[in-house]
Amino acid sequence: MFVKKQLMDLFRCRPERFFRSLSLLTFVCFVACWNSEFSWSQDFAKGVVFLDANNNRKWDQDEKPIPGVRVSNGVKIVTTDEKGAYSLPVNNDSIIFVIKPSGYRTPLSKENLPQFYYIHKPDGSPKQKYPGVAPTGKLPESVDFPLYRQSEPSTFKAIMFGDPQPRNQKEVDYIAHDVVEELVGTDAALGVTLGDIMFDDLSLFGPNNRMIALMGIPWYNVIGNHDINYDARNRKEVNETFERNFGPSYYSFDYGSTHFIVLDNINWVLNNSTGKFGYRGGFGEEQLEFVKADLNLIPKDQFVCLMMHIPIVGVDDKSALYQLIEDRPLTISISGHTHHHEHVFLGKKEGFNGKQEHHHIINVTVSGSWWSGNKDERGIPHATMSDGAPNGYSVITFDGKKYQIDFKAAGLPESYQMRIAMEDSVKKSALSSTDFYVNVFNGSEKSKVLMMIDDRKGWTPLSKVLEKDPVFLKMVEEDRANKNRQTPGLPAPKICPHLWKGGLPALETGTHLLTIQSTDMHGKVHTSRKIFRVVQ
Repeated sequence: MFVKKQLMDLFRCRPERFFRSLSLLTFVCFVACWNSEFSWSQDFAKGVVFLDANNNRKWDQDEKPIPGVRVSNGVKIVTTDEKGAYSLPVNNDSIIFVIKPSGYRTPLSKENLPQFYYIHKPDGSPKQKYPGVAPTGKLPESVDFPLYRQSEPSTFKAIMFGDPQPRNQKEVDYIAHDVVEELVGTDAALGVTLGDIMFDDLSLFGPNNRMIALMGIPWYNVIGNHDINYDARNRKEVNETFERNFGPSYYSFDYGSTHFIVLDNINWVLNNSTGKFGYRGGFGEEQLEFVKADLNLIPKDQFVCLMMHIPIVGVDDKSALYQLIEDRPLTISISGHTHHHEHVFLGKKEGFNGKQEHHHIINVTVSGSWWSGNKDERGIPHATMSDGAPNGYSVITFDGKKYQIDFKAAGLPESYQMRIAMEDSVKKSALSSTDFYVNVFNGSEKSKVLMMIDDRKGWTPLSKVLEKDPVFLKMVEEDRANKNRQTPGLPAPKICPHLWKGGLPALETGTHLLTIQSTDMHGKVHTSRKIFRVVQ
């Protein structure tokens, strides 16, 4: 600070002497250090990536180093040499992490959280409401990363949780009973929470992590706008409690033949008109530099899955990310945040200039409509989302260069994939003016939805419409009329992006069967039925 003050005083008083007193090299160094996050004497983290044969997480002399493994400081990526060694610059607020290669795993915490990083904060996190990282002290002489071999087939499943978002321990228990209990013993290889792990109370990270761990699989986490330190005064400090629990807020790893990139698109900015801080969707230059460096090391024919919280279409600098993936046809992305389920296909109209459309999934949320609505027999709110779809999660099956996404409604059979909105009885005189709706929860513009009455005349296509789900409209009406409601109120209905509409043909009085068949973009077929009566 003293040197900086002297230079500033000299510059103000005698600028000509200031420039004469500096050699070109000194001036370049001055400018670089002035604008850099790094200190005048920049440190380097050095270490080894090794095969931990005795499982003690320490590099012993007889253990084999692993060459060719990528290691990053969040901007730059290097590859370990033939001795498994790497070296990366760090400052006083850095996280060094290994990019897990296929066929290996990193250590796991007791909560099944991957331990793939080292946090370097000599002075610790700034004091905030929720604690961040304790002081780490002097940089170790060697920051080493242990890895362990494991079998990773190219075909595997990943569970995707959008916005579990518990306000309190009771809602952590809702998550446990509504989705986690049915997933204990899952055959999925890994799971991911796509942000809003919490609903502002970051003290619940611990109880939530212990509960999620009961599924028995490695669990990765994306930062959401409700997972941040609201008393922070810049983007660097907004992630302190998240980092304490999960490590870096953006990183990447391989599993099987798929490359995953976890992104942080919660930009913490000052509103000059109000003087208050708030979030916007944004990646920032450093993170985009990391993504560019990361993708430069990934073959163009390798499948890539990008995971983020805010949907990509709502991010300020999305075009910069588009440019990094436009020449990669084997790429999808997935987010949460909006509490509805939707498949978005990005093309030139949306500013994506790849030869093929980019598929972005806005994932169903675990909390649905923030744990609102009447409680069921288990004491859990129905939490129907504003698009009329139930709360739940997705399961993505990755298969080499292919993938398939399946919708799973919480606490309900896998076969529950749609809901038919139709009265139980229809007057014969009103048949020609009677419409019905089908909410196909995982449907998209690429889905085909057909109807058949009884077993006559074959299948008839239904029309996709952009309307509000009539069942949810009725739910909201009843919810708002309930003066004794004990749960949060249901949100306003949204236009449903996966709703189909059909009409009824002339029918005789009596009992009839309506069969609906939906075929999704992957060719997977689901069927639902509705028995109704035609009366005089």
